[in-house]
Amino acid sequence: MKLGILKYPDPNLADPCAVVEKITPELKVLIDNMVETMYEDDGVGLAAPQIGEKLRLIVIDPSGPKNREDLQIIINPQIIDSEGKVDSEESCLSCPSFSCVIKRSEKVTVTGMDENGKDIRIEADDFLAIVLQHELDHLDGTLIVNRVGRLKKAMYDKKIKKWQQQEKNHAGK
Repeated sequence: MKLGILKYPDPNLADPCAVVEKITPELKVLIDNMVETMYEDDGVGLAAPQIGEKLRLIVIDPSGPKNREDLQIIINPQIIDSEGKVDSEESCLSCPSFSCVIKRSEKVTVTGMDENGKDIRIEADDFLAIVLQHELDHLDGTLIVNRVGRLKKAMYDKKIKKWQQQEKNHAGK
């Protein structure tokens, strides 16, 4: 089932997420729904807080919705090592019509569990490293709009307020 994606400035996106204590049938349904939502919205990653669940859970597929080849589910992911720096042009399903350049680690090592509770370790570079860092930011309540300068953020905030006002006006008709 496709889920709704929370959009900035929803305050739920700013909260840090809780560790997943137990893999339950409900969690597996949530994972399936997150995967479907990510693919339907042409994403390469989705974090649980983006759909209103404050859990340390991400789904990623850097090959994208057309290929669906590299799907990974990571429960309680954490970066245990990183190296190098690279500029990354990023956008986000929770920040429509916004993109920016963010300095990220060039390589990361991430640990966590898969959907069956098995420990996993991912050594990533290039695009996969960027996707992992982006999605892990969500688990800590950080969006790409929080990583830009005040001016760019203020301009985006102004655009969001304008959209919200247009929606109110449209709804009132």
